[in-house]
Amino acid sequence: MIDTDTTDNLIALVREIFGEGFIPLHRPVFEGNEKQYLIDCIDSNFVSSVGARVTEFEERIAAFSGSKFAIATVNGTAALHAALILAGIERGDEVLSQALTFIATCNAISYIGAKPVFIDVDEDTLGMSPVALRRWLEANSRPEQGRAVNITTGARIAACVPMHTFGFPVRIAEIAAICEEFGIALVEDAAESLGSYVGERHTGTFGKLATYSFNGNKVITTGGGGMIVTDDPELAKRAKHLTTTAKIPHPYEFVHDEVGYNYRLPNLNAALGCAQMEKLPAMLAIKADIAARYRTFCAEHGLRFVDAREGTTPNWWLNAVILNDRDERDAFLSYTNEHQTMTRPIWRLMSELDMFSSCQSDGLDTSRWLSDRIVNLPSSVPESEFHRITNERS
Repeated sequence: MIDTDTTDNLIALVREIFGEGFIPLHRPVFEGNEKQYLIDCIDSNFVSSVGARVTEFEERIAAFSGSKFAIATVNGTAALHAALILAGIERGDEVLSQALTFIATCNAISYIGAKPVFIDVDEDTLGMSPVALRRWLEANSRPEQGRAVNITTGARIAACVPMHTFGFPVRIAEIAAICEEFGIALVEDAAESLGSYVGERHTGTFGKLATYSFNGNKVITTGGGGMIVTDDPELAKRAKHLTTTAKIPHPYEFVHDEVGYNYRLPNLNAALGCAQMEKLPAMLAIKADIAARYRTFCAEHGLRFVDAREGTTPNWWLNAVILNDRDERDAFLSYTNEHQTMTRPIWRLMSELDMFSSCQSDGLDTSRWLSDRIVNLPSSVPESEFHRITNERS
């Protein structure tokens, strides 16, 4: 078990970084042009999904991620739902994903009427294992008219949705190659990984489509918001059409050519996002510094810090440690939260939830091991550090 002195020293480090009082897991920082851009929006009367800031925010995300097109949505789940539709997923299909993920991944699959199949993760990335993916496909699928079919259920295996957990890039290049080999569409759930890279390539640029989230607890926030990115101009055009109630442009007539979704991001939210994007490089630098301090502490106190895999640069959205077992994890969670320092376990496995308990899986040995041991540490950007680094850069 972790001794009390080690835990107390960790809490002391957290307070040294973030200050006194209750320390949340991750809170937004608004120290740029957020207020001014919101006022500008209100003054313009363009506060809903029609407005210049929406387009600007899309352009900023596309440029930052290296994608050709970006389409803003009301939240990350809406973005993933629409992306799966755009990738051709249909009712009755199966989608390969992770049990170690936030529920939004599986919710989006379920909205279509498709069913998740859970593939195990790698211990060092916390995300889908390409070895486990290939092993499952070779044992459980057959090719049929250019597509992969589950030999047990007879369903088409239409897509693969790996998730970059806490901003740590999965082995996405290897997963992309497997998906291409088996004729499966790759849709990256990059909700947590804005600012994460494999080499010099940003997460979200390896598949047909990808999605980001700008929820209040993400690296940058629009309050609520998401983004679909793609390099395919036709998919981008249809993404904007589908997320805008599938309305055909006309000066006054209301004509809709398919079932669409009211998923477009309001201009007010986009204004917040534009201001946040201006400070994103500084925030990423601060988060890397905080991760370095946690890394040093863990090395000195015998704790296992979840670190970057060689050749990758995570955004350090949420820092994490791996404890020895569930009992140690629960004792640590109880002690830190009682001492006004918010820590959190990783999500309960999707395969353990009633609505997904009947889904096929590969056994999920690593996922189960990790779910008993992972704890997230406070990972916000402190305003004091933000002021310091921005002053140094000005």
